[in-house]
Amino acid sequence: MNLPYPIILASQSPRRRELLALTLLPFETMSVNTPETLNPTLSPEENVLAIAHEKADAVATILAHTKRQAIVLTADTMVAQGRHIFGKPSGFDEAFSMLQHLQGKTHQVHTGFTLRTPTINHSEYVTTHVTLNAMSSEAIAHYLHQQQPYDKAGSYGIQDPLMACHISSINGCYYNVVGLPLSRVWLALQAIIAQQ
Repeated sequence: MNLPYPIILASQSPRRRELLALTLLPFETMSVNTPETLNPTLSPEENVLAIAHEKADAVATILAHTKRQAIVLTADTMVAQGRHIFGKPSGFDEAFSMLQHLQGKTHQVHTGFTLRTPTINHSEYVTTHVTLNAMSSEAIAHYLHQQQPYDKAGSYGIQDPLMACHISSINGCYYNVVGLPLSRVWLALQAIIAQQ
């Protein structure tokens, strides 16, 4: 794939870096601090898109000052059941409560991403449905003590040891649940190249 500009992944997530590396495309990372505030009037899907846009805007401002051109990739992932959003927990108690609510049920994982060049602004979201087995309080506590997933939406990482034992089914993109829907990002990159 011949890219018209270098890729900048605007993310602090090590998981997103690992996922984008699977494309074998060269990229660099940039950290941007944005509020990532949820808008209660928006759906989870609209919220992930809004936050991805917000991150892309922040990077665009930085690049404008340096006169650099790039393909900027930003993303945001949320766990939800309907309109109820499960964000990153503040600690053990909140994480425990989230997993108690999610266990034995199906929930949605939404990732919104933006790919932005000097002339193109592409955004979309991808949804994956995940069903967790019923988990005892002891199983939840054991997972939380072992993995401490307090930096993860919904208080779990699908790729984590122990959590893999509790995933009953996945309907949709696995990589989306980890944090970046690679196949959709790849297709969007191809479309961007075709338009240059």
